[in-house]
This record gives sequence, C-alpha cells and structure tokens, in this order.
Amino acid sequence: MKPRELIDEFLSFRNIAVFGVSAKGKGFGVAVYNQLKKAGYNVIGINKNGGVIGNEKLFKSLDESPIKVDAVITVIPPQETEKIVDDLIRNSISHIWMQQGSESKAAIEHCEKNGINVIAGECIMMFAEPVKSIHSFHRWINKLVGKYPN
Repeated sequence: MKPRELIDEFLSFRNIAVFGVSAKGKGFGVAVYNQLKKAGYNVIGINKNGGVIGNEKLFKSLDESPIKVDAVITVIPPQETEKIVDDLIRNSISHIWMQQGSESKAAIEHCEKNGINVIAGECIMMFAEPVKSIHSFHRWINKLVGKYPN
C-alpha cells in the first residue's frame, strides 16, 4: 500500500488510542488527543501512569480501554513504542501511527512481521482535518518541496 493510502485508511478509523497523553495537559500527545477529539474521533488517552485530562480518564494500557480500539498513535519514546507492539497484536489492532520521534527500526520491523500497518516519519497533525495553525503551513511547505505523500 502507498503511504497516502495507509494514511487515508488510518484516518478512516473512528476509535483511536493515543499513547503519551500527559495528565499535566501539556505536550504533543495532548495536542494530538485534543485535535482528534475536535475532529470527531472517539479517542482514548493512554499514559503508563494513568491520570485524568480534563474530565476524562487516562488509561494505563490498551487492556483498560472501554472501547474497541481500531488504531493507535504513539507519542512516546521509541523504546516504549517497541514494548507496545505486542499489545497491538494481542488486541487485534492492525494500524499504528508512530509520530515522529516515537518510531524505531525494531518497532517498525516487529509490526511489519506481524501484519500491522505502520505509518512513521509523518505528523498526524498535518493530515487529521481540519489542519490548522503551524501544521497547515508545514503541510503547504511539504507539498511545495514534494515531501507530502500523495
């Protein structure tokens, strides 16, 4: 599958878990979580320590999820991303978006060996509509220089 087809397929799922949502309400994981919620996705936040963001519970793992998760976004260190791939396999989740900085060669290879579709090296904020602020500008630049997947 072409990169843009993987992205479009990922964005077609409605139940998404975001790993790396801080209970402090700050950071890129929170930005991704909030953007997806505003875009109408059913989003659960996962933080290995649990907690609360706004009025919503952060879950410590996929196993605690109150909904059937279709896809996962990681906004965590690469070594943590490597550890959650087995959780995806166990929960029959076949799509992962490794946000820039959370990917690792080992995690990508483990996913590919187990039939999990991987998006890495792309920013979800440039694709999850509506794209706003700096992400819109970043998308425009990437299109201009031929780095935007089509």
